[in-house]
Amino acid sequence: MASQTQEPNLPFKTRIKVSFLSALTDFARRNDGTINRRLMNLLDRKFQPSVKPINGVSSKDVTVDANRNLWFRVFTPVDAAAGGGGVPVVIFFHGGGFAFLSPDSFAYDAVCRRFCRRIPSVVVSVNYRNTPEHRFPSQYDDGEDVLKFLDENRAVLPENADLSKCFLAGDSAGANLAHHVAVRVAKSKFREVRVVGLVSIQPWFGGEERTEAEVKLEVAPLVSSARTDWLWKAFLPEGSNRDHGAANVSGPNSEDLSGLDYPDTLVFVGGFDPLQDWQRRYCEWLNKSGKKAELKEYPTMIHAFYIFPELHESSQLISEVKDFITTKISTLK
Repeated sequence: MASQTQEPNLPFKTRIKVSFLSALTDFARRNDGTINRRLMNLLDRKFQPSVKPINGVSSKDVTVDANRNLWFRVFTPVDAAAGGGGVPVVIFFHGGGFAFLSPDSFAYDAVCRRFCRRIPSVVVSVNYRNTPEHRFPSQYDDGEDVLKFLDENRAVLPENADLSKCFLAGDSAGANLAHHVAVRVAKSKFREVRVVGLVSIQPWFGGEERTEAEVKLEVAPLVSSARTDWLWKAFLPEGSNRDHGAANVSGPNSEDLSGLDYPDTLVFVGGFDPLQDWQRRYCEWLNKSGKKAELKEYPTMIHAFYIFPELHESSQLISEVKDFITTKISTLK
């Protein structure tokens, strides 16, 4: 485990934000297993799409299925066409324990704009259904259906968006979702979409075991043991435990990836993240399965650090994602 001190050294501004987010999700979670959506909607600051570019990025929302509120936000870099050639497409799944937040939440709108501008890439940020109202596998179904929709409705993206250079990405629960969608895609056939890489930012995996990091960082912000226990119970099928294949992807109920064309993967880990042991096991399991996976360590960082732009490490992570995507594209035939 990477941490040398008992607590992360974060700027005051970041500590205030983290405390607010932790308190918000704590107050919104009820003992009966439901969530106070009215409170969440009141305090979850939203950002509207803007066809007029903001800092070099325009955005719009596209509906896939209004009946289940399945939609995505498309972020387009206005200067990308100047370089010629197709622009990669990053399909992004936000975090929030499958229960909270959305593409129009301020933090996720902002971070997707940063990815879009700095890579540069067309970013498709997916609004999938939340637990506990919609349990497993609703979120995986929504993620897969967005890829199918893009495969059949190419015109909803800008002309220079190249779906043969498609990357799945996500943080926390969104990285869990991205993994399972990648498995499904590897078993399917698409005409336009070709997933060539996966960016897994502090993926939310778990199991019945309490790992060393979970014990040491039991009361960590955002992903304390009490919060993750509640969220897994709200997400997984009734009667199952955390060794279910959706949570413990590298455990006793793991999927055999050996015969699948699973994409090259970049995994980010934070030294103050209680989930770090599961994330390392995930990367090791991918390598043992014959897949290419690389681990990037941030020893002094907490879970979800990269959504806080005031942190130097947040900018560094985006630079490493850019390098991963650029390098991968350069190897494509």
